[in-house]
Amino acid sequence: MTVRHIGRDNVRKRLAALEATPGRTTYADGEVRIDAAEALVVRPAFGLAHDGAYDSVHLEPLLAELARDHVVGAFLVRLGGYAAGVYDGERLVASKVGQRFVKNRHKKGGSSSNRFRRRRDEQAKALVEEAADVAAEVLAPYRDRIEFVALGGDRTAVEAALAARADLAWLRERALPRFFTVPEPRRRTLEALPYDLYAAEVREG
Repeated sequence: MTVRHIGRDNVRKRLAALEATPGRTTYADGEVRIDAAEALVVRPAFGLAHDGAYDSVHLEPLLAELARDHVVGAFLVRLGGYAAGVYDGERLVASKVGQRFVKNRHKKGGSSSNRFRRRRDEQAKALVEEAADVAAEVLAPYRDRIEFVALGGDRTAVEAALAARADLAWLRERALPRFFTVPEPRRRTLEALPYDLYAAEVREG
């Protein structure tokens, strides 16, 4: 079965014409299975509370969920940079990004390699601590409003940053299942993220 993440507007355009056509529609476990001319399963990014089975293509609950906006926090970290942001729907309402140099891995052995590794570890530690401080600064004021959190970048770097401050534990608790593997956390990355935030997982075949 082919799995893709497709922007919510594109999913709506593709499926809207199928409403009430012959087939079967089953809502369960946060997703909907549509058996019509083709079979596909759609899981909205923020879940789907509706349950039920229908002897035709019934898409109203799915389309309503795809159209719903949420308040989402984002925390992206890679060795070299970080970004934190808050979205009200697809609008970025708060953000801060930063960069910090971290040396690439050293290929040679010996004492020079050990010194290099220690220096690199110090740089990486400084970066994740700085990233954690920025996450707290940007996201904490919206804690009561943020429904979901998007984590992305490099998993190891993100986990290290979350572990650096106990008051960031709530980010992990509200994290979306999907990890956003962005190439570099920059302002433009935050500005482009809403497409992926609201993209539905579509399984075909």
